[in-house]
Amino acid sequence: MELKEIGKIHSPYKTVKEAPRQGKFSDKSCEIEIFPAYEAALLHVDERRYYVVLYFAHEADRTTLQTVPPWAKEPYGVFACRSPRRPNPINLCVVKLVRREKNRLFVIGLDAVDGSSLIDIKPYVKELDEAEA
Repeated sequence: MELKEIGKIHSPYKTVKEAPRQGKFSDKSCEIEIFPAYEAALLHVDERRYYVVLYFAHEADRTTLQTVPPWAKEPYGVFACRSPRRPNPINLCVVKLVRREKNRLFVIGLDAVDGSSLIDIKPYVKELDEAEA
């Protein structure tokens, strides 16, 4: 299996402790830099407001298999919660696109540590992505 890094995330969070627990709880602006080789993939990206961002949490502990989530009193397996500490720390956030400047996207709602590797960006489509209540 081979994943390609398509860009870098530039955020105000220099450490994991500085980052919000979930991107949804952040109103800080972050910059997503798309590498020039992938800039053509941004065609029409400014037509939508919300995107799912997938990134590699490079500072996460990859040995953790159980953790106590903030809402629980007992341990849960990492596949049953949203902890970034997991064997493959691929994280996702739904972000709001504020603006695009060439190969740079400025977004709100991202919890990535500065320098995180961007894996993918996909439009958030309510009709497809929203689970039934």
